[in-house]
Amino acid sequence: MCRNIRPLANFEPPAAGDEIHAAALQYVRKISGTARPSRANAEAFERAVAEVAAASARLLDALVTTAPPKDRETEAARARVRSAARYGGPAAAG
Repeated sequence: MCRNIRPLANFEPPAAGDEIHAAALQYVRKISGTARPSRANAEAFERAVAEVAAASARLLDALVTTAPPKDRETEAARARVRSAARYGGPAAAG
């Protein structure tokens, strides 16, 4: 899975439309093998992004969990610690 695509389920506040669109864009870029489509493929590329974003939004709306919602700041701090451990940099606080 592409590292730039982040989990969006079970957050408080819920994932916004721009977050869903960004994840859809990353997914379409990954499977198409291009970050920027040619003019000939631009319409198909944008249509795919819109369809993936719509399907993702429906999925997120339909998911049910008994786990408490995750806090975005806490998850971001955990990601910074993992990144520091992986790449050897200092973990940014806050």
